[in-house]
Amino acid sequence: MLIRILRPLAAALLLMIALSGATVTDAAAPADGCADPPPALGRFEAGSGKPAPDTPFVVEADGEKTLIEFAGAPLVVNLWATWCAPCVTEMPALDRLAAAAGDDGVRVLPLSADREGAPVVKAFFTANGIRHLPVMIDRLGQVARALAVPGLPTTVLYDREGREAGRVIGVAEWDAPEVVRFLRACLSPTA
Repeated sequence: MLIRILRPLAAALLLMIALSGATVTDAAAPADGCADPPPALGRFEAGSGKPAPDTPFVVEADGEKTLIEFAGAPLVVNLWATWCAPCVTEMPALDRLAAAAGDDGVRVLPLSADREGAPVVKAFFTANGIRHLPVMIDRLGQVARALAVPGLPTTVLYDREGREAGRVIGVAEWDAPEVVRFLRACLSPTA
């Protein structure tokens, strides 16, 4: 009898949590510096605080890596492809962000979904003057699936402890001064 009463109450509670947008892990999410994203950042969503997945991807210069191997550095992980028009639009701004924020220890990791791999990405970088980003490939979309990415471009932000601080769905003005300031505060690279 008690189970019949508690089951609907538990279901109602879970529904209220889902509708509010809260999650059980929200309390662990880094929120202070991420509370007021600038409009130039586009569609920003607060992070879950979840740790980066241990899913492999390919770095042309270093072979197979995982996001966990970049622990200790704030990360801007951009999932993109050369065939994605919005991705192509924002890639130069990500390149400029890598140049501007690199001194702060912020790492910009562009994980390409291109199935043709590094040769296609290298050709794209050369043709578009991208000089500050490494060639990285998310083979078969494994990292995108692990991160539950809804589409490209999506950028996931990690603090230096490797916890998700936020994500941007769609295009952002990554090199806008207010975005660079926000990222420095949100990811606390000097903390």
